[in-house]
Amino acid sequence: MDHDTLLTFLGVAEKLKCNTRHSWTSSGRHESVAEHVYRLLVFAWLVRDEFPELDMNRVMELALFHDMGEAVTGDIPAFEKTGEDEKTEEEAQEEIARLLPRPRQEEMRDIFREVREKKTPEARLVNAMDKLEALIQHNEADLSTWLPLEYELQLTYGEKETRDIPWMAALRERVNQDSVKKMRTEKLKEDLTGGRL
Repeated sequence: MDHDTLLTFLGVAEKLKCNTRHSWTSSGRHESVAEHVYRLLVFAWLVRDEFPELDMNRVMELALFHDMGEAVTGDIPAFEKTGEDEKTEEEAQEEIARLLPRPRQEEMRDIFREVREKKTPEARLVNAMDKLEALIQHNEADLSTWLPLEYELQLTYGEKETRDIPWMAALRERVNQDSVKKMRTEKLKEDLTGGRL
């Protein structure tokens, strides 16, 4: 790969550091897309022994590039994303793939397609982990950062994606317990102080 192509592609990837997600960090700032991608890779590395039947290197590749289109489009929260937004992101992915020489261009298109179609076990695992990472991040953020709709969403988001992956379904239940505990603790604080915290 020539230097100019490398630097151009890295320049696009840098936008993932700049574009923020709806989620907040435990320190009270918006999370960047790059931070979400990084932790998704850590997540994949940590669970690799739980899925010996899967190609975990492929899982990590899919996780690495699953939100690459957001370097161009920015992040749109799942509860606001439309079919038109998904089409725009797909077009951005094609634009990004075209930056690369062959055969990397086709390789990148294959990654984007596999993530989008969610037909392989590896892509379904990445999709499940993607949802769970967002739930975990919400639990780590201050409850004041949650929108009213997120109280219910926190308990339902990712159910469909984890349902057929027993280990992930069990983890989702554990994350659910943390969500309920967080909400109860906050409600108790409000009750004790009359909402004057």
